[in-house]
Amino acid sequence: MSVTIDFSPELEAYLTARAQEQGMSVGEYVQRLIGVPPAAKTTRPLTPAERADLWLRSSGGLPNTPVLSDEAISRESIYAERG
Repeated sequence: MSVTIDFSPELEAYLTARAQEQGMSVGEYVQRLIGVPPAAKTTRPLTPAERADLWLRSSGGLPNTPVLSDEAISRESIYAERG
C-alpha cells in the first residue's frame, strides 16, 4: 500500500534532516515515527553470531566510559547528601 502525504516545506526539511542523521530514508524514518515495523529484509532469523556482529556495529559510535566502582554506585554514596 502506498500513501501520499503533503508536508509543509519546513516539516519536510526537518524530517529529511532527522532521517539523514539516522542514516535512513525519509520513508523509513516516518515509518519508525508512526510505529510501523520495517519490512523484513531476511526471511530467516539471525544467528547468534550475526546478532552479535550487528550489535557490535551498532554500538561502535558510543563513548568509551570507565566502569564505576562498587563505592561509586553504593547506596551510601548515592544518598550521602540526604543524611
